Amino acid sequence: MQLAIKWIRHHPNLSAWFVLALGMVILLVLEARDVGLEASQWFWLIVVTILVAGACIWIVSWGDNDEIDGDEEAGDESVGNEDVGNEDVGNESVGNEMVQGETRA
Repeated sequence: MQLAIKWIRHHPNLSAWFVLALGMVILLVLEARDVGLEASQWFWLIVVTILVAGACIWIVSWGDNDEIDGDEEAGDESVGNEDVGNEDVGNESVGNEMVQGETRA
């Protein structure tokens, strides 16, 4: 048991992939058991479900290695603080002429 816990702590993404894939496959089999799929269809559906679970864990793990350093923090603060044009959205012209939030055709 200690070996399994050590492996799970050492490989969190693989263990999360296994757990998510197992849950997704169980739900798939329970929900699609009366659909009438052939054996090859079941096989590929299960394979694709496992791959989707892996993709989900991979995407979720993108933020795992983000550590805030002084350099990264300064770079993050500058994002979104750019002057985009100081436009008043309510007074923009989009198709029809707009003056003070009123449209004129």
